[in-house]
Amino acid sequence: MKKFLRYFFQGLLFVIPVALTIYIIVATTRWIDNLIDRLFGVDLPTGVGFVIVVSIVTVIGYLGSTLIAKPAFTVFENFLYKLPIINLIYSSTKDIMGAFVGDKKKFNQPVLVKVNKEYNIQRLGFITQNDLKILEIQDKVAVYFPHSYNISGNLFIVPREHITIIHAPSSEVMKFIVSGGVSGLNH
Repeated sequence: MKKFLRYFFQGLLFVIPVALTIYIIVATTRWIDNLIDRLFGVDLPTGVGFVIVVSIVTVIGYLGSTLIAKPAFTVFENFLYKLPIINLIYSSTKDIMGAFVGDKKKFNQPVLVKVNKEYNIQRLGFITQNDLKILEIQDKVAVYFPHSYNISGNLFIVPREHITIIHAPSSEVMKFIVSGGVSGLNH
């Protein structure tokens, strides 16, 4: 019976992540297909809506990076920044997306931070700001600590002397933290 349970749980470790990934892809594809059907009254084969949205986002990304369309995107973005509530939502979303993708990635410097000197307890995080002069804070940096098994985290202002730079790919450190340390660090 113990072997049966061990094999069953081993199977779950394989099946659940695969099933969840497939479920998210299928649910997203259906949602996009239904949205296009409701908006335009077009009944598309399954998955075509997803391909259309990915294509449109890619074309917008391309246009936004060309010299011809860049001024139009800048004018539109400046307009959004002038709208009170829209500004807050747009700028926050853009900053969060920019932290993960684009030229100004923020989670690119993984660090180890000593949080308890007596027991030498440390946490993994990412430096998000090296200069805090705007907050009138000297000799400290902003460090973001993602939570394990969650899409959230905490931001701490930390003395520089408590920071140890980690020379590992940011994506591997983030995966390590978010998985609760079970994903392993691959070099």
